[in-house]
Amino acid sequence: MDRKDPALDLSAYWMPFTANRDFKSNPRLLRSAHGLYYEDTSGRKILDGTAGLWCVNAGHCQPEIVKAIQSMAAELDYAPSFQMGHPAAFELAQRIVDFSRRRFSHAFYTNSGSESVDTALKMALAYHRVRGEGSRTRLIGRERGYHGVGFGGMSVGGIVNNRKYFGPLLNGVDHLAHTHNLEHNAFSRGQPAWGAHLADELERIVALHDASTIAAVIVEPIAGSTGVLLPPVGYLERLRSICDRHGILLIFDEVITGYGRLGKAFAADFFGVDPDLMATAKGLTNGSVPMGAVLVKPHIYDAFMGAPGAPAKGIELFHGYTYSGHPLACAAGIATLGVYAEQKIVEQAHAMAGYWEDAVHSLRGLPHVIDLRNLGLIAGIELASRPGKPGERGMAAFQGAYDRNVMIRVTGDTIALSPPLVIEKQHIDMIFETLKKVLQTIP
Repeated sequence: MDRKDPALDLSAYWMPFTANRDFKSNPRLLRSAHGLYYEDTSGRKILDGTAGLWCVNAGHCQPEIVKAIQSMAAELDYAPSFQMGHPAAFELAQRIVDFSRRRFSHAFYTNSGSESVDTALKMALAYHRVRGEGSRTRLIGRERGYHGVGFGGMSVGGIVNNRKYFGPLLNGVDHLAHTHNLEHNAFSRGQPAWGAHLADELERIVALHDASTIAAVIVEPIAGSTGVLLPPVGYLERLRSICDRHGILLIFDEVITGYGRLGKAFAADFFGVDPDLMATAKGLTNGSVPMGAVLVKPHIYDAFMGAPGAPAKGIELFHGYTYSGHPLACAAGIATLGVYAEQKIVEQAHAMAGYWEDAVHSLRGLPHVIDLRNLGLIAGIELASRPGKPGERGMAAFQGAYDRNVMIRVTGDTIALSPPLVIEKQHIDMIFETLKKVLQTIP
């Protein structure tokens, strides 16, 4: 167990998504990281089963990424992105487009997944307006969806605790039903077979509001933060078809699934379904410098560049951030995509997926386990809740694993796993052997 350093005052920091009082009474403090391991302040090594927060795909402190950040910090600490630019921003954008196998034509920089989502939503609204369909203002999210913590993302998101404390959110937002159903899909390996018909709920919403009022549908291909909910076979394809039929834009939130998590560049590649816009972040820089990017199809970009009456020197999109395309972030992104290619990290993730799946489902039959879900290098282990005390068993599992030198993530009573994509079989064995011990000991 960690021991609080008496010289370190923890009081001033209001920690995000954290039980602050509990943490500060028994802190878990990390001081360094390398490869697949963290080291805490007592010198204990902890296997990272979550890639930080779904983001450190290439492992911690990759030398090439560290060197690129250090070099840029000494050369160009900051450059404005409004009416100005720097070479690395343009180089990275081209590399992102190439990484997508040119399925997208342009990248717009943000600083996080939350900002990527809000940017994509604004682009969708503005796209319809510049095309003369300004009545398309309604946005469609999904129950249990997580799209960050901006007001746009919270509005289309569907996790109750992320919404209920903050008063009225955006008007004109509807939600599709989520696809999670233990009766039909418990213990599926990969995509569940049941549930594609749930996409037809979009037709009901269209009939209620009329397609002429709907701008976009946003979904996570795999809903991560709510507990790893996988799309049923055919579900995303059906959503794409309905959107096409009614002129509605489809946005994928690939903040978690982007940059190799499923053994493909993006979930769009894995499922063979192309969205019009795609929100990304996390794995873009291997978590080393905050950065996100919205990828767009040519028809989105061209609509703004060819807006009727727009002067040649006029601003096409009144949106952006002080730190859009920050030099350090761009250097990190260029180096990260280089590491992915040179070390064949996405391919390694694909090669490990079968072994990972078998390890996940080896937990079947253990105490409290009511479902196991997996795809690529993602897993959800759903535990039965303690009567009247939801989340307690999940937190006990989190602490139990941490005490045994493995870092996991929990959301409610679901364990969510997303290791660095450079994971090898011995690390997978350690994660699941540890979880077996934890699940056999927690009440």
